[in-house]
Parts: sequence; structure tokens; C-alpha cells
Amino acid sequence: MPGTNLTREEAQERARLLTVDSYAIELDLSAAQQGGTFRSVTTVTFDVAETAPGSDTFIDLIAPTVHSVTLNGDTLDPAEVFADSRIALPSLLAGRNELTVAADCAYTNTGEGLHRFVDPVDDQAYLYTQFEVPDSRRVFASFEQPDLKATFQFTVKAPEGWTVISNSPTPEPQDNVWRFAPTPRISSYITALIVGPYHSVHSSWEGGDRSVPLGLYCRPSLAEYLDADALFEVTRQGFDWFQEKFDYPYPFEKYDQLFVPEFNAGAMENAGAVTIRDQYVFRSKVTEAAYEARAETVLHELAHMWFGDLVTMEWWNDLWLNESFATYTSIACQAHAPGSRWPHAWTSFANQMKTWAYRQDQLPSTHPIMAEIRDLDDVLVNFDGITYAKGASVLKQLVAYVGMDEFFQGVQRYFKRHEWGNTRLSDLLGALEETSGRDLKTWSTAWLQTAGINVLRPEITTDEAGVLTSFAIRQEAPALPAGATGEPTLRPHRIAVGAYELVDGKLVRTDRVELDVDGELTEVPSLVGRPRPAVLLLNDDDLSYAKVRLDPESLAVVTAHLGDFTESLPRALCWASAWDMTRDGELATRDYLDLVLSGITKESDIGVVQTLHRQVKLALDLYAEPAWRETGLRRWSEATLEQLRAADPGSDHQLAWARAFAATARTDEQLALLAGLLDGTESVEGLTVDTDLRWALLQRLAATGRAGEAEIDAELARDATSAGERYAAMARAARPTAEAKAEAWRAVVESDTLPNAVQEAVIGGFLQTDQRELLAPYAERYFAVVKDIWDARSHEMAQQIAVGLYPTLQIEPATLEATDAWLDSVEPSAALRRLVTESRAGVERALRAQAADARAADAAGGVGG
Repeated sequence: MPGTNLTREEAQERARLLTVDSYAIELDLSAAQQGGTFRSVTTVTFDVAETAPGSDTFIDLIAPTVHSVTLNGDTLDPAEVFADSRIALPSLLAGRNELTVAADCAYTNTGEGLHRFVDPVDDQAYLYTQFEVPDSRRVFASFEQPDLKATFQFTVKAPEGWTVISNSPTPEPQDNVWRFAPTPRISSYITALIVGPYHSVHSSWEGGDRSVPLGLYCRPSLAEYLDADALFEVTRQGFDWFQEKFDYPYPFEKYDQLFVPEFNAGAMENAGAVTIRDQYVFRSKVTEAAYEARAETVLHELAHMWFGDLVTMEWWNDLWLNESFATYTSIACQAHAPGSRWPHAWTSFANQMKTWAYRQDQLPSTHPIMAEIRDLDDVLVNFDGITYAKGASVLKQLVAYVGMDEFFQGVQRYFKRHEWGNTRLSDLLGALEETSGRDLKTWSTAWLQTAGINVLRPEITTDEAGVLTSFAIRQEAPALPAGATGEPTLRPHRIAVGAYELVDGKLVRTDRVELDVDGELTEVPSLVGRPRPAVLLLNDDDLSYAKVRLDPESLAVVTAHLGDFTESLPRALCWASAWDMTRDGELATRDYLDLVLSGITKESDIGVVQTLHRQVKLALDLYAEPAWRETGLRRWSEATLEQLRAADPGSDHQLAWARAFAATARTDEQLALLAGLLDGTESVEGLTVDTDLRWALLQRLAATGRAGEAEIDAELARDATSAGERYAAMARAARPTAEAKAEAWRAVVESDTLPNAVQEAVIGGFLQTDQRELLAPYAERYFAVVKDIWDARSHEMAQQIAVGLYPTLQIEPATLEATDAWLDSVEPSAALRRLVTESRAGVERALRAQAADARAADAAGGVGG
């Protein structure tokens, strides 16, 4: 029985047999306010290439009830042809075929298929679809694979006063029935319906002789926070830049962006109807880093309208290219578009996305960028740091390798050549070879078909006068993690070497050399004969994807002056290198804390500051020697409070330090200050304790036992919204009592009624780093239930539990042994095995880092930093 899976071989065979022409889909959502199920009637027309024996095929559908199946006028018995997620289509006729399927489909609360949410503010239901990877089949019968494109025509009956938005322009309803025009030929996973009493704001993008309607939508309870002008400004900037770079008109008739509740991802590139998590409608003050991240999401999805929607991958092994291209071009737009608010976007990329990629690439599950995707189960766990961040890093390297103009000229040929079609990686690389004159076959093999990460180290000699007598770059290919497949690989890198001098206490770049690095050792003769600068930084400008190490002299200067680089990107590269060394056990956690405390006050980039806050806390919680951990945490909490009080009133830095302090406050005096800020008896000049910050303060008070059910209920009464409900659920699960932990465990593990966003919040509250002993008994319980949960729940819900409830905080050999015993005994699916193995690797890394931190203490005579 196939269950809900689909193999690549099955998809290839179906694509060989079928050419799909059109879908007409009728949905009755008139009872959506009550929930349950809805009527779905799908009529699909398609051609069949042959009628020889073995040409039988199937259409996909997940539904509680199938009422009828009619093929070319013949009635098929649903009891005979429908099983699991498939309707068998035997005895197909050559030429044109028409299939009609009538079914009752189910609303979900998991963020998959047609998600239904009731807003506690107005008690109204709000619906939206999320179909990537294989979930359009939860709403209508479909040939669920990206290379069977067709036109889609939706007819939707909705309750009185509601709005229906889809891929095509929104029509005027007749008797609450919305009849949309057919879409262009697109894949089923980018079709969309968003239905409910949504609030909207409208504008347009004007380009040449064309006007594209723009829409923004959110729930009425968020309308006062919807900063439409800022969102339209970013969207228009993206339209301007992408139209120029892609030299292809925007492919659809309108562009709506819909901020929807309980969304699992950041956003989804539905053609002309992008859905975005509504946490991006900011209810409280956020830092500039949050606006930058939101803008990147907006631009990422807009780029997909061309790359992904107009031209679509043939199969999910090229998912990486779809996501990496959108990531690269969105950040390039932020960095290079005229008038951009975020010209230093590559700093954020180096600081966040690449750190994610480096982490993912050192797990046992590391895989080539172009991963082997055998079936849907493979792709569902492959939305990872390699697919998005490493892929985008390698595209940035490719742009440096072929030239930005040549890159976009190739992209232009690619769009014109393959519009409305499906492609493979070779189609894009072929176009880039034509425009650049570069042979990309060797590059592609080395970068896209191998796993793992390289390390670049400088090898430097100088004479007595301090003049460089030799400079070379050594490339290493460390062994892949245990359990990973493949061999270490040396790769061609296009990098820059930056020379920095101390000028009036600032590190200023005085020279830059760009070159190709290939093989184990690459000489850089152009630097020989020059006075040695204070710092020599490999991979300056972050052109390539590699772990970079500093020579001893540069490291000493950077350690003393990391915050003194005049530009944000080299600072980010050095911060990232220090973090990587900490994770690898090359830099002790206590020394990393010293480095951050010495340099963070000079760091101007708020995104880097907030990343350092998260990394320091993680290092202290997981990588510090247990006997010293509390000492380190106290030093950090004291520093966060000091910086909160020293920050400019009302600044982003003040808000960031307030949140960092709220996350780590631990002494009676510190916790009393949190309580005072919450009840108004304490204040910090310029700090507005608004809704979201109130919840951050209360979360910590609940986790330390200073606040209980009464305080949580009172705060929820102040914020009686869906966000408030999530925060309250998290706070209840965070309480340091056996009863609170048991209640949270029952809600997540022993019941399956929680919506996706609430389940995620409960798991987040359950796992408190100061509650290791309280959580210890749940390690054994996790291994007893996780496979059954995986088999019974939807993918999204099961993945939240498999990752979120793994005993990450039980950093001891026994956790590794228990994991290994479980892996050996229960035979989990490949997807579940991967997630658990990745979590195990985190514990193993933490043990190594803790040992390194202990050795540093021993070397210092046992004196804590």
C-alpha cells in the first residue's frame, strides 16, 4: 500500500503517460464557520500517450469520503478504485480523457491542505491553503507532481460577507459564489485559496505600459498593525529590480500578499497569491533586523514568481535550486537595488543563513546540494540549511565565478527558453555556459554533487622587517561526519583576501586581492613583497562557502579589535568564524564569552548583535563545562542588564538587550526587576514594555517559578488574541513543576487536538534549559512513543514532536546510547531516522565542546573566565 507517499519512478512513469490540460474545481465552503468537511468536485481533462498493458495510472486524493468517480462517462466504484491517497484509473483511452471526482475533504489545523483557524477576537473562521509539497490532494483530486502542469479554474461557494482570493484576479461573487478565470499552466502545489472575512489594502506597481494590481490581506484583528506603505515599498522595489535583471514581464495578472495565521513556514510562493506568516505583521516594537528579515521574505517569494512558478523544477531533487535562487536574488536585491534600506544585506546573510548552512553541513545527514530525492518522504525533510542557505551561498560563489552580468544574462535566456515549462539543473547551467563562456561541468560536480564543507587557512611567512615573503592558501576537506555518505572533496573557490590595518583604533581595509583557489595549496604571489598588514582575512566579501581560519597574528588582532572593523561584513565573518570554532571545540565556551563581551558593545549591526545574544546563550547552555555553566550564565545575565541600562533610550539595541536580559535573568534581584517591569513598578528610560515584551518577561518569570497560573491568566486577559493564547500555552508549559511538564506532555503526545502553532508553543515552553533534572524522565518516554507518533500524525505535526521533544538537554553518553539502541531496534522510516540522528549529533557535539571548555579551565589552572 502506498500510504501517502509517491516515488520518483512513479512520477516519471505518470509524466511519460500523461499530458494534463485543465482542472475545474468546485468547492463548497459555505459551512466553513462550523468546520468539519467540505464538498470538493474536480473535473480534470488529460491526454494519454498509450493504451498498452501497464499503462494504468492514478490520480491523488486524500479525503474522508469519495462519493463518485466518473471517467469518460463511465462510473467507477469508489470502494474499488480509491485507497490510501490514490484513485486508480484503469483502462484509459488514448487521446482526450475527462475525469470527475466528487468527495468530502477535511479542514485541517496542521497548516497542511486547507487550514482552518478561528480568531478568538471576532470568533470568525479564516482559511488558507498550503500545498507544498504534496497537499493540494487534500483539497481536490490532482496529479500531484510538479511536472504535470495544467490550468486551474476554481469555483468557490463561501459564507456571506467573506472574501475569496486565488491565483487569478478576484471576481465579483454571485450569490456568494466566486468563479475565477483559469490560471496559466502551473503546477498544482502553487495553486491557492485564501477564504474568510479578511481585511485588505490595495495599490499597484507601475512599470512602463503595465500596471500590476497589488493587494495586502490580514485578519481584521491585525489591521491596525499592517504597515501597508512599507510593505508596498519593498514589493515595488522588488518588481523594479527583478524586471530589470530577469528581462521578463511579471508572469501573472495581479500580486496579492496574504498574512495568514498559524503558518508553518515563513511564506509560500503561490502564483499571484503569496501566503506569509502573520507574525510579520508586527504588533509590538521590533528591531530593524526584523524588518530586514521580513523584506527578504517578501522579495524571496516575489522572485519565485519567475523562478519556480513560471519555470518549475521537473522533480524535487532540484528543490535546492528553486529555493537557493530565490534566496540569493532576494538578498542581492536588498544589497544592490537603488534606494534599498538594507545595503548591508550580505552581512545578515553571512551572519545568519550561512551559519545555518555550516551547521547543517556538519551533521550526519549532510548531503549534496543536489540531493537524491527518491520520494515525497525524502523531500519533506529536505527543506534544510543545505537546500536554502548552502545552495544560495554556492550561487553567490557561481555569480563571482561567471560574473553578475553574465549570470543574469543566462537567467534571462533560461526564462525565455523554458517559460511555463519544467526544467532540470542542466538547463540553467547550459544557459550560463553560453553567456559566460565558462565550462561549469567540473564546477557543478564539485559543488553540487558532493557533500561537506572545506576549510581555508592562510600560510604566511615574513622576514625580519615584517615583509611578506610567502603567502598561500591551504584548502582542507575534513572527513564527513560519521554516518554521512560520500567522500571529502577539494573544490574550486573564488575568494577575496582582504588586508586590514589599524588606523586610529579602527580596522580599515587597505588592499584586496581576488583569485581562484583550487587544489590543496594555492600560492598568492601578488601579496609577496608587501609589508604584512595587521589582519589578513580570507574569503573577504564572503564570496565563497567555506570555514575560514585566521593566522595567529591576525587572530590576536581580531580578538582584541573584532568590534573595530569599519565595515559590518568583515566583522560578521570573524564573528561567524569564532562561533564555528566554539562549536568545533577549537575555542572554549568561556573564551567565546570573553570575546563577545569585549566586542559586542562596538557592534553596530543590530542583526549581528541579536545573533550573538542567541549564540552566547546557546553556548552557555549546551557547550559550557557543567561545573562552570552557572558562573558563565551569571556573567552573561549581568552583562545583559548592564548593556540594557547603558543603551540609548528607545533604540533597537536597548530592545535587543531587554530581550536578552529577559531570556537569562536568574538572580533574585534580576527576576524582581523583570516582575517590576511587568507590573510597572520598575522602568528603564526609553524602554516601552509593550505586548510582546510583556510576554517575554512573563515567560521567564513562569519558567523560574516567579509567576503561575493566575499571572498567566491575567496576561491572557490583557491580550485575548491568538498570539496571546500561544504565549500563554508556552508559559504554562515552562513552569518548573512536575505537574506542568506532565500536562504539557499529555497535550502534545497523548492528544492530537492542538493546532500546529499551539503545539509548537507548548513544546517550546516544555524545553527549559534550567530544568534538566525535571525533564530527565522524559527521555525514556520520548523513545517509547516517537515512532508511533510519526506513523500516526501528519508530517508537520510529527516533525515538531520528533525534533522538539528529543532529550537535547540530557547531554551525557547515556542519551547517545539510548538513541543508538532506539535506532537499532525500531527500524524508523528514513525521514524519522534522519531527524533523530541529527538531534543525536547535537548532543555529541555538545559533549565534545564541554570537554574542550573543561580543558581550557585546566590549562588556566582551573580559573573560570
